[in-house]
Amino acid sequence: MKHTLPLIFALGSFVSLHAENWPMWRGANGDGTCAEAGLPEKWSQTENVVWKVELPERGNSTPVVWGDKVFVTQAIEKEGKRLLLCFDKKTGRQMWEAGTIYREPELTHGTNPYCSASPATDGERVVVFFASAGVFCYDMNGKELWKRTDLGKQHHIWGNGTSPVLAGDRVFLNFGPGENTVLHCFDKKTGKTLWQHKEPGGASGEGEAKKWLGSWGDPLLRKVGGHEELMMGYPTRACAFDPQSGKELWTCGGLTNLVYNSPLYADGVMIAMSGYNGAALAVKAGGSGDVTESHRVWHLPKVSQRIGSGVVHDGYHYILSDGGIAECRDLKTGAMVFQERLKGNNWSSLVLSADGKCYAANQIGDCFVFKASPKFELLATNSLGEKIIGSIAVSDGRLFIRGYKHLWCIGRK
Repeated sequence: MKHTLPLIFALGSFVSLHAENWPMWRGANGDGTCAEAGLPEKWSQTENVVWKVELPERGNSTPVVWGDKVFVTQAIEKEGKRLLLCFDKKTGRQMWEAGTIYREPELTHGTNPYCSASPATDGERVVVFFASAGVFCYDMNGKELWKRTDLGKQHHIWGNGTSPVLAGDRVFLNFGPGENTVLHCFDKKTGKTLWQHKEPGGASGEGEAKKWLGSWGDPLLRKVGGHEELMMGYPTRACAFDPQSGKELWTCGGLTNLVYNSPLYADGVMIAMSGYNGAALAVKAGGSGDVTESHRVWHLPKVSQRIGSGVVHDGYHYILSDGGIAECRDLKTGAMVFQERLKGNNWSSLVLSADGKCYAANQIGDCFVFKASPKFELLATNSLGEKIIGSIAVSDGRLFIRGYKHLWCIGRK
């Protein structure tokens, strides 16, 4: 059954998206939640595998899904290729590929291959960010519609991984980390710059003892009161912009220098967390200017290291640490409710089903399902037997999981 829900604010109106689509890295809502219930809980390398298809090389990006198509970004490193691959959703057959060649040296980490950013689609076009190679937009058959190769170079010792965010007639992109850190807003039909915000940026980590700085988070668009806010987490602060003009609306101090997570928003409050054992905070949205003293709800000077982003459900915040520990915090106070160790290390972000179940994968290919409840309950551990860095995508009752060897489609047969 198809349900149509108003899932993304479209700058003054709503865009209706079918629950069967997973149009961006963190889904239609931009926060890891989906409108589907009754998703598969148990699978293996053979059980409940609808199809799997071999991928040409490793990759960290998450699939996105629209209609009968699944899109994945893919680098072919020795050939300098940065690609968008399109697969048939029903069979896994590759339908087409599009992309560019970029052979200039680009700094990254050994654990972060090129093309780690996920695509974004609205059912008419697919936008991809190939780091220093630029931003490219294709139609649903792989024809190039526009490109922006004039944005400059990405340069950070750990590479990049931010993904485009599509909303209404706009594309938002956190171009960073590194000195060239810019929040861009493009016209999604033409690629024209509508506005940009230059952030101070900073150290790339090369030869600088622990002078690491940067944000790998994506912006989150939400309606707050009678207006819209584009929320971001940057080194040392959380903030929000007017998505129409790019004007900064408010800023809240309290984060530390490395921000790996994307922000979340619930009950009028934005949650932002730093990585590398940095700080975390919650701030009431809707303010003006520096709201650190007036709107900050709670502040934690140090939290455990985490790469992936979390989810919010019924007043609680859930996230996995780098070390594979599931954490639950009270949204109102930031107080820890539980910490439960799962198997292995985890870099993927949580996905929350409509019936309150959390899904995530660890680096050795184990996929966990546990209840979004203040009382921890692990429902299943399912092994796919290959490295997984990306997050799980959900579409039409099926799970789409990108490993280092295969793209998997999991569903009940």
